[in-house]
Amino acid sequence: MRRSTFMAIGALIAFAFGLAFIVVPAQLMALYGVALDTAGQLMGRYFGSAFLGIGVLTWLGRNAPQGDALRAIMMGNFVLSITGLAVGVLAALSGLGNALLWSDVAIYLLMTAGWVFFLFGGQRRS
Repeated sequence: MRRSTFMAIGALIAFAFGLAFIVVPAQLMALYGVALDTAGQLMGRYFGSAFLGIGVLTWLGRNAPQGDALRAIMMGNFVLSITGLAVGVLAALSGLGNALLWSDVAIYLLMTAGWVFFLFGGQRRS
């Protein structure tokens, strides 16, 4: 897979979750078996806002040439993915929600693997 394609996929995932968290945070989390109060909905909307920003940054940077700016975008996404993976695993193991939480773990795992490949792998594909 080309780096630009991987980044486009990552951006689209961020857009989708970002919009869902901004528009319907309580309904989205209900799918995971988690109820949000008013404060939780506010935090979900902030989370969605951050995901939209990350999606825009990743989308606009997907065709950037190799360099410091591209590396910064990819490193930020790597940190997001690896920390999201850790949070997701802990949440799923703690029994916080239902089995759908493992789908987020899978998404974070795949995204982390992709960022590792494109950041630290031997090949630098555009």
